[in-house]
Amino acid sequence: MRYFTAGESHGPRLTAIIEGVPAGLPLLAEDINVELKRRQGGYGRGGRMKIESDQVEITSGVRHGKTIGSPITLSVINRDFKNWQQIMAAEEVDEKVKKQRRLTKPRPGHADLVGGMKYDFDDLRNVLERSSARETTMRVAVGAVAKKLLHELGIEIANHVVNFGGFDLSSALTEPLSVDQIKETAGQNDLSVVDLAKADEIRTYIDDIKKAGDTIGGIVEVRVENVPAGLGSYVQFDRKLDGKIAANVVSINAFKGVEFGLGFEAGKLKGSQVMDEIVWNETDGYSRKSDRLGGFEGGMTNGQQIIVRGVMKPIPTLYKPLMSVDTQTHEPYKASVERSDPTALPAAGVVMENVVATVLAQEICEKFPSDNFAELLSALTSYQKRLEEY
Repeated sequence: MRYFTAGESHGPRLTAIIEGVPAGLPLLAEDINVELKRRQGGYGRGGRMKIESDQVEITSGVRHGKTIGSPITLSVINRDFKNWQQIMAAEEVDEKVKKQRRLTKPRPGHADLVGGMKYDFDDLRNVLERSSARETTMRVAVGAVAKKLLHELGIEIANHVVNFGGFDLSSALTEPLSVDQIKETAGQNDLSVVDLAKADEIRTYIDDIKKAGDTIGGIVEVRVENVPAGLGSYVQFDRKLDGKIAANVVSINAFKGVEFGLGFEAGKLKGSQVMDEIVWNETDGYSRKSDRLGGFEGGMTNGQQIIVRGVMKPIPTLYKPLMSVDTQTHEPYKASVERSDPTALPAAGVVMENVVATVLAQEICEKFPSDNFAELLSALTSYQKRLEEY
């Protein structure tokens, strides 16, 4: 299972093509639209969310409510394109139009300057348009298909925020925290937090940050349940599943770090405080007394709940712009300002959740026969039974 996305932030539409989804998987546009709506929510979202109301169009690979094994094409129209038709036109335009919304003052923390240097652009909008977080719309759309596949296989996933711009929310959490608990709490509020004790304080802080023209980031946690042991492999570095997940999470716009289970805290503890002791009983087979390693050992899932966190930096576009340099004159200037939000952390959690789901779905389709869904389900069920008898 593989996919590609295409499209610019202010272009006519965003597109994704997914190849390798098993035939016979129930799939409707609504399965995807519910995830797109989640991505557009959350406290702190700004102007673009008032313009766009993302709805997917499935133009291939699905017939009568089920996948047919051929590539699936997903498309989302950019409603804001009507205001950018000449600026983002595919055909040649005159010089006057080219100068409209031209970007020569790169924003610190964005891809603007390095992208312009790499591709030799005199208008950095060519970089901005594709490097924009608007691209994550289609990663969520792809992830929605992956989540549907996982759900039909009995695998569930959810995310919540554990640190909101410096507000540490992890200390109030009780272990173990189930996916259902996350959905029933974080999934029902605009901050995506399990514990609402600091909710009013956080919202006030976000409002103050917005007034100051600044931004905040945070830490998102994704948990996955009912994942069979043995996904991934120890035999080559590039087959380790936690490595694949880490790479994909860091590829999300503004994400700068990943950890599993105890994560970086493990570096401060003794081995006896980190490893998960193994137990066995006739009912459940092998399990662990704890889940400090986040469901991974040797690059493979161990059957425990997957716990992965991603660190999102503050959004780099500031309404009190930092200093930069004009690429045409090399004179110092305050950086250009596009639309921005004080935070997009709850939305980023939705993106991360769908990205992790996509990696897991890809791994499952690689490990098991997956031409059609019935064959995949049968193979997974047989595999799980063998694990129980080991």
